[in-house]
Amino acid sequence: MKAIIHGDEGLRLGEMPTPQAGKGEVVVMMKTAGLNRRDLYIPARRNNKGHDIVLGSDGAGIIESVGEGVTTWKEGDEVLINPSLHWFDKSNASPEGFGPLGMPDDGTFAEKIVLSVEQLEPRPSYLSWEESASVALAGLTGYRALVTRGQAKEGDTVFIPGAGSGVVTFIIQFAKAIGARVIVTSRSEEKRRYALDLGADRAIDTNADWKEELKDETIDLVIESVGKATFNRSLSCLKKGGKLVVFGATTEDVIDLDLRELFNNQQEIIGSMMGSRAELREMLTFIEKHEIRPVIDKVVPLESALEGFKMLEDSTQFGKIVFTI
Repeated sequence: MKAIIHGDEGLRLGEMPTPQAGKGEVVVMMKTAGLNRRDLYIPARRNNKGHDIVLGSDGAGIIESVGEGVTTWKEGDEVLINPSLHWFDKSNASPEGFGPLGMPDDGTFAEKIVLSVEQLEPRPSYLSWEESASVALAGLTGYRALVTRGQAKEGDTVFIPGAGSGVVTFIIQFAKAIGARVIVTSRSEEKRRYALDLGADRAIDTNADWKEELKDETIDLVIESVGKATFNRSLSCLKKGGKLVVFGATTEDVIDLDLRELFNNQQEIIGSMMGSRAELREMLTFIEKHEIRPVIDKVVPLESALEGFKMLEDSTQFGKIVFTI
């Protein structure tokens, strides 16, 4: 079967063995798959190459075959893949054994994938195939950061540096659905305009003086994923007693922190990452209730997947990049 592979020959379109369903497993014929920043970083971080792996965490497809003992799914069912492996119940931190799909396990950038039945959810019927491939990882990550960890509520002001990523486009929509005020930043005038069109109340230039721009705002919650380039600026804008939730670092991830200022302001810094199956199901119910759809920037066939990787590397996209299979 065709797949986007990483191995000793680098990142490429190649051939992999067709998977077979074992006990408690199903084979899913992939229709679409979503690209995430994690997929971009894996090739550079792998230190145990020696073999080919299929990248990809997000996707949607149709069950082609079921293994022994499978009674909850049948051939022909349309499914959404849960990329959060072995994390089922909501908890403050991920359990032992948790890991994202798509390394070391083979992922979704292939014609077929074999998975445990525990990692499947019904495909949301109101979403297209392309939208279905874009919702799980980014939507779950954003939902946990904003709702579970950030505890955002109606009337809060949420500040999000770095508009443009798939996760941030979800957070903007989630926060507005909750009834919060949303402020984002971007260096790109085009991305700031897109964010406003998506529902953000304000969009300011990342290069601006944030303290001056936000002097009349009370920031209750900051959602950070940029890293060293913005972290301390974000913290300086946060109100006393406010929360700063970190779910990633696209720039350098080691920072200098003024602890005296932190404890004087009694602010909370909270780590967050993808999330549990329970939160995925909450998120899917939430988006259907509020008719929230993923923002898709580009759809390309699997054979042109490296074009999508280049877009993500250059950060030119606003929203998700999707592969059709």
